[in-house]
Amino acid sequence: MGELFRSEEMTLAQLFLQSEAAYCCVSELGEIGMVQFRDLNPDVNVFQRKFVNEVRRCEEMDRKLRFVEKEIKKANIPIVDTGENPEVPFPRDMIDLEVYLYCILSLNVLIADKPLVNPLTILLLLFIYANSILSLRFVAGVIGRERIPTFERMLWRVCRGNVFLRQSEINHNVWLLPQGDQVHKSVFIIFFQGDQLKNRVKKICEGFRATLYPCPESPQERKEMLAGVNARIDDLQMVLNQTEDHRQRVLQAAAKTVRVWFIKVRKMKAIYHTLNLCNIDVTQKCLIAEIWCPVSDMDSIQFALRRGTEKSGSTVPSILNRMQTRQTPPTFNKTNKFTSGFQNIVDAYGIGNYREINPAPYTIITFPFLFAVMFGDLGHGVLMTCAALYLVLRESRLIAMVFAGRYIILLMGIFSIYTGIIYNDCFSKSLNLFGSGWSVRPMFSPNGNWTFDTLNQSRVLQLDPAVDGVFKGPYPIGIDPIWNIATNKLTFLNSFKMKMSVILGVIHMLFGVALSLFNHLYFQKPLNIYFGFIPEIVFMSCLFGYLVIIIFYKWVSYTARTSRDAPSLLIAFINMFLFNYGDPTNKPLYTGQSVVQSFLVIIALACVPVMLVVKTLVLRRQHMWRRQLVRSAFYKECYSILKGSEVAGGLKRSTFLLIRITKTHKNNITFCVCLVLQFNFTDEAVHQAIHTIEYCLGCISNTASYLRLWALSLAHAQLSEVLWTMVMHIGLSSKGFFGFLMLTIVFFFFAVLTVAILLIMEGLSAFLHALRLHW
Repeated sequence: MGELFRSEEMTLAQLFLQSEAAYCCVSELGEIGMVQFRDLNPDVNVFQRKFVNEVRRCEEMDRKLRFVEKEIKKANIPIVDTGENPEVPFPRDMIDLEVYLYCILSLNVLIADKPLVNPLTILLLLFIYANSILSLRFVAGVIGRERIPTFERMLWRVCRGNVFLRQSEINHNVWLLPQGDQVHKSVFIIFFQGDQLKNRVKKICEGFRATLYPCPESPQERKEMLAGVNARIDDLQMVLNQTEDHRQRVLQAAAKTVRVWFIKVRKMKAIYHTLNLCNIDVTQKCLIAEIWCPVSDMDSIQFALRRGTEKSGSTVPSILNRMQTRQTPPTFNKTNKFTSGFQNIVDAYGIGNYREINPAPYTIITFPFLFAVMFGDLGHGVLMTCAALYLVLRESRLIAMVFAGRYIILLMGIFSIYTGIIYNDCFSKSLNLFGSGWSVRPMFSPNGNWTFDTLNQSRVLQLDPAVDGVFKGPYPIGIDPIWNIATNKLTFLNSFKMKMSVILGVIHMLFGVALSLFNHLYFQKPLNIYFGFIPEIVFMSCLFGYLVIIIFYKWVSYTARTSRDAPSLLIAFINMFLFNYGDPTNKPLYTGQSVVQSFLVIIALACVPVMLVVKTLVLRRQHMWRRQLVRSAFYKECYSILKGSEVAGGLKRSTFLLIRITKTHKNNITFCVCLVLQFNFTDEAVHQAIHTIEYCLGCISNTASYLRLWALSLAHAQLSEVLWTMVMHIGLSSKGFFGFLMLTIVFFFFAVLTVAILLIMEGLSAFLHALRLHW
């Protein structure tokens, strides 16, 4: 099958890394992304590992970078993202980055602290205002605005009303770093008499975390101090303005590189996390690691280790050794920028077991096709394809749009163009490229010739598709355009799309079951083939495969003239399960239908106990045979070892001794013992019952679920038709210059509604339903 259709073959390898080269080697392995490190220190606490300090330094730098990013956004400076993938810096480069971040943080702290200068001015103004009572003693300071009511009550109660409090709000927001939260402050002054009240007031201020400011008691000294403070504020304001300009320039420079810094710091953190998974030998000069890696990429891993050793300047090469193990390796599927999106769709439901069939390559075709069945419109498909093609061609410039979904959208648009041609639907209108197969010329009717008066006076006329000399044959590709103006258009398209949905659904489900055969063959599980795959495929084919066959049979057997007498497939399918073949309202499709359908139902029902019971009984029989074989091997081995000893007579009661001896001398017998002990009949029976019930019910419910292909296709076509009729038709019905203006305005609204409703909303709905069908 090839590695594209199956997960990669993995191997367990052991790495010996020199201490000075370990950092660079792990960095190179991380860049190629082909190895998974195992934790060799599962019992060691995270905070006790060797590189925990380096991880903390990286986390601290990451926190500082987040703060810088926040400040850049506050300053309304756009952050540049060039899509660059920088190399990880050396550990010695951490110091330069830390110093640079410290300078930026200090600069922001200086700018943020500028409102703290103003409380002194407000305090001095309060002192001058209260000059008339300066014979009293006073205490002044700043306190949080929300604490003022409680603070005032506490002063009144403790001092028994012998204090006078005066407060004023500071009309500046005080910033608290590093969170950047705003707090509101108020300045206060308390007048009192005596040292005893002074001590009480100061203790209350300390309890409420108020900041006290010293101030001279003499009015002349206060005036001089006020003048000095104002002069200092002017000087500081000038300095702060210059600092603000410098801060703005620094933030603009940081905005160009902050994304690169994030990548570098997080790469460093990931490297140290990985190094914490390694063991350190007793000489402290070598790190030992165990990795899972693809067998096909062993050479690439060796080259990466060689590059890491050369970059670090070490002269001792790193050693990579393959190890033998019975542990189940992790599942790894190689992807590229085209297949990664489809692989993510599969992995979102669940990652398969090791070396199982990978459904992602088949999803590349089936997913956009099922989407297009629901989204089939030539015009909408062209718009979606152009948008996706623009993203694909400009992916190196549109860095923000570099995501795997652009290729999914491209294929969905291309497939929508195809289904739009099949539906002959372009913005709810049909294209008549080859001429209709139906004739609209006057033809013979029971009342004579059709005249133009007949065409003008009759609102509804029935056309005959099989008039000699007139019928041209079927339309070359897609649906005949004459159905777009037919009164029974919806009836015809409903029948066509509903049956098509059932056909596609059954084929899709049969294909999914068929893929399981390759897994059973690869893992050499014949029981899963005989009692799993074959009954499953027979059960679905006898019921729903037969339904697909009679759908095609009805299309071929009945013409336009005899279609009125055709039986209902839905009633026939229901009667098939009820063994009801005497229904006079629904005659049989063919001779011998009752015998064939009864035989198919019996075969399908017979497959259920095969899946439910037979496999479990066969597994139980194999378990009994294996246990008897192991028991016989026990006796032979133990008698050969303990012959002539006193323990030999009690072998039947010494089960523990037998297992211990077997583990010591016969590894193959130990493996058989593990197989015997792992089997649990009850668990196996319950698991098989759940699987059988889920499969049988799923065949019915999933077949009905595929009818959403019909429902979504109908909804999309009807929305498109309503949008054309109720919006675009208004502009096309106007004439003259006014009609041109009206058409321009109406076309604008038509384009906006088409993109918003039919492309985005309906496209997302069809995408989710296609995702549900694949899951």
